[in-house]
Amino acid sequence: MSLTLLFAAGPGTLDAYRAPLEAALKAEGLAADLTDSAAPETVDYIIYAPASPLQDFTPFTRAKAVLSLWAGVERIVANRTLTQPLARMVDPALTQGMVEYVCGHVLRYHLGMDAHITAAPGDWATHAPPLASERTVGLLGLGALGSACAQALAGLGFRVAGWSARPKTLDGIACADGESGLKTVLQASEILVTLLPDTPQTTNLLDAETLALLPRGARIINPGRGTVIDDAALIAALDAGQIGHATLDVFRTEPLPVAHPFWHHPRVTVTPHIAAATRAESAARVLARNIARVEAGAPLLHEVARDRGY
Repeated sequence: MSLTLLFAAGPGTLDAYRAPLEAALKAEGLAADLTDSAAPETVDYIIYAPASPLQDFTPFTRAKAVLSLWAGVERIVANRTLTQPLARMVDPALTQGMVEYVCGHVLRYHLGMDAHITAAPGDWATHAPPLASERTVGLLGLGALGSACAQALAGLGFRVAGWSARPKTLDGIACADGESGLKTVLQASEILVTLLPDTPQTTNLLDAETLALLPRGARIINPGRGTVIDDAALIAALDAGQIGHATLDVFRTEPLPVAHPFWHHPRVTVTPHIAAATRAESAARVLARNIARVEAGAPLLHEVARDRGY
């Protein structure tokens, strides 16, 4: 029996996924019709991106799961018409992309690369940076992406302090949770990386009060969610020298409006939401494997807990 997979991920997306997904489904022993248009009552699985025009899931009475192409699900999880199980994208290639982005920007700050890139002719300052073992990097969020980044940074020799909403244990990482744990991590973090989900509990977590806990001149890297940082508080902290520089990949409004102060601030680096892109070849294997599991009666991988929002 052939399954009907509805690709509801925006114009042209199916073109990029068709060949790799057909190959991945075949490898799992599954036959499927891939389409971006189908009668709702015939659809077995919905492959989804939150930017899709599809917002009402009520007619999809046969669908066994909605499989997101994005790691973040905040734009879909609160949809009251969504009664089907929802899986977020956890893809080794996506994780690797995030690890490379985070490590690259941490090393940029750690080694003081900007000073050398912008140095004037004849500037022969020979100040050497500390070794990684003498630098503490804080990481807010220890989910799949955060844990991978924390362990990669520890592998480079950094002292890594991680914080999560719930208790967590990771080899080589000083893990903390709760309000007191957050304070401890922030006070130690010369470089702070935020990889928290977008939930009511994380909105504006980094505000004037918490930014003031960081060591003066600390650097911030945010490839997680734009809502975690209070924009106005960050700009004030940058202007005051409390924060030395911020690299931001995610924003409350995307694309970031050209008039936004982040574009024009000398201590802000803007990147266009590129830290962790979903790649069709590897994501297709994740999708096919999850469909095969459900068809075999096994639990859905990476199912979203609606009460937590991720």
